[in-house]
Amino acid sequence: MPNSFPLVAIVILNWNGWRDTLECISACRKLEWPNFRILPVDNHSSDGSVEMLRGACPDLEIIETGANLGFAGGNNIGIQQALNLGADYIWLLNNDAIPAPDAIAPLVGSLQKHSSAACAASKIYYHDDPQRIWFAGGAWSKGYLRLRQPGACQIDRGQFDDVRKIGSVTGCSMLIPADIIRSVGMLTEEYFLYWEDTDWSARAQKLGYLLLLAPDSHVRHKVSATIAPRSALQYYYYVRNGLYFCCRHDLLSLPLLLLYTTVDVCVGLLQGNFQMASGSIRGIADFVRGRRGQQVAP
Repeated sequence: MPNSFPLVAIVILNWNGWRDTLECISACRKLEWPNFRILPVDNHSSDGSVEMLRGACPDLEIIETGANLGFAGGNNIGIQQALNLGADYIWLLNNDAIPAPDAIAPLVGSLQKHSSAACAASKIYYHDDPQRIWFAGGAWSKGYLRLRQPGACQIDRGQFDDVRKIGSVTGCSMLIPADIIRSVGMLTEEYFLYWEDTDWSARAQKLGYLLLLAPDSHVRHKVSATIAPRSALQYYYYVRNGLYFCCRHDLLSLPLLLLYTTVDVCVGLLQGNFQMASGSIRGIADFVRGRRGQQVAP
């Protein structure tokens, strides 16, 4: 535990998920860190979220974006408010995540001990299987349209109990010093959904910063509570934005990635996975057209 308690602003982005958001806020109220502010951001929900959140949390300011700005845009609104408040650290926390009461101190402590670190990530478990790891560090390999997550789906037996350098963080739970935000910048809003945290990780590392796993910071995650898993929409954003990410960070691999992705689509069609095929085809097409941001109706 550090000797002082810098201000941690907790940005929680909500979109049509007030029940999850209220559960997340309730968990945050139990945090043992004595100096934090909860900043709920509503991304133009249509399910009455703002009214429900205001009614249940009259002591909190519910920040309204005025439009669905996606994961990056909505979180950027919260980050800017945190900077305006003079926060020392900004904690991006998914609204479908439940932090342990002592989750903040290991994040802050790891960053205070490693001055060259841009961000610290929690060890994240499946909400309904709290011994099974969802995230213990990511790694992006050039030439691939996917992220490796060593330890994913493993039972936690202490194999990731040391603070360590990782290749990529997840926006589910990432603590960033305010000064680093000013250096690396905000999340890239062209993605709208998926890959924005990987993009931010790559940008930070290009500037010479480290990314850390703080394994004593524990969070449980409901996983894909906002968008249906393995849906055409999920495949669309993942493929389109993965290609865009490679265009920004690994341009030489792009032709081969387009070929591999086309092959995957053909395999998906042969296997009857039409959600994957249709979402991926449209993702490739919109990438080639240069479409970014929120999905545009055909």
